Amino acid sequence: MPLALLALAIGAFGIGTTEFVIMGLLPEVAGDFGVSIPTAGLLVTGYALGVVMGAPLMTVLGTKVPRKRMLMLLMGLFIAGNLLSAVAPSFAVMLIGRVVASLAHGAFFGIGSVVAAELVAPSKKAGAIAMMFTGLTIANVVGVPLGTLVGQHVGWRVTFGIVAALGLVGLAGIAKLVPELPKPEGVHLRHELAAFKNTQVLLAMAMTVLGFGGVFAAITYIAPMMTHVAGFADGTVTWLLVLFGLGMVGGNLVGGKFADRALMPMLYVSLGALAVVLALFTVTANNKVAAAVTVALIGALGFATVPPLQKRVLDQAHGAPTLASAVNIGAFNLGNALSAWLGGIVIAAGFGYTSPNWVGATLATAALALAFVSAALERRDGAPSTVAAGGMPRRSGSRSTTEPAARPQA
Repeated sequence: MPLALLALAIGAFGIGTTEFVIMGLLPEVAGDFGVSIPTAGLLVTGYALGVVMGAPLMTVLGTKVPRKRMLMLLMGLFIAGNLLSAVAPSFAVMLIGRVVASLAHGAFFGIGSVVAAELVAPSKKAGAIAMMFTGLTIANVVGVPLGTLVGQHVGWRVTFGIVAALGLVGLAGIAKLVPELPKPEGVHLRHELAAFKNTQVLLAMAMTVLGFGGVFAAITYIAPMMTHVAGFADGTVTWLLVLFGLGMVGGNLVGGKFADRALMPMLYVSLGALAVVLALFTVTANNKVAAAVTVALIGALGFATVPPLQKRVLDQAHGAPTLASAVNIGAFNLGNALSAWLGGIVIAAGFGYTSPNWVGATLATAALALAFVSAALERRDGAPSTVAAGGMPRRSGSRSTTEPAARPQA
């Protein structure tokens, strides 16, 4: 794997840390600004909505910018947002800083996925994407716990200052290691938008929303579930999240490896197993050991779907994949927001703290059903439907006169 993937992974590590570390620092932030915990929770919601909106917005704005330069600009935006959060004089300013940082999130992973795939041979694309996403998963094992520890003992402003410094390291790495990859000739915004006419692209995004939504239906409410049902002490939840993060790292790497060999079977196995494990979590949540193992399995199975789903979008939006790739990253966050909302509804309805697991199992099952539908449509058509650079649907194996000629790999 090229060293350029390391630079992308460092950027992903910083982004993953800033996304999730706020969850462990809400009490400190709320206390400093004199707001309630639910109000401080807007820092989480605002970030997620910023990712959903920023993914297509920043990608569209960057359609005329070479990909390396756009990645550097996005890291600059990420650094600025975290610095603003670190020095924010009021809660409103910190919320603005969170939104500014979030605008870089979706486009960075979307464009970064395209760049990662271009840096390697076609047979290694999913593995390259997984390598970049390893930075995000390791953030949940190392960055988030350490950031939370620093924030609780030294101050949450120091945490966001450190995250901004990580952004600087990522920016320097991209500038030094990522080769110049200019935007392919003949590909314009209308070609990027044409990918959304492809049913397979939309199905892949729907699988992303539902599949990863299944994960966060359970994990959003892991603290009350583990303390009130499993009987863990409050301080143990952090280590359970580390287990979840370790599962994410392993699942991400396995998903990337096997997606390059058999993408759809990998989705069938990971989504099917995820649905089963989430359903079983309603039972295993009553035992400490079983609950801890299940948390790790949810992380592994959930992130095993990420490389194949991202590669699926890239494959189906062939020739103009950048916008579709970025929007698919927004779809992960849309799934997070949707599942957290649905999980809150069933808890509020009196079904108990384990009830979001049934919501997650249902969402994962729906994603699995869509995977079968997608494969059936592909078999019916006889070949994977793709979108050429000219914006016209075509079948794999045919050559579009508007498709840019292949260029040597950097």
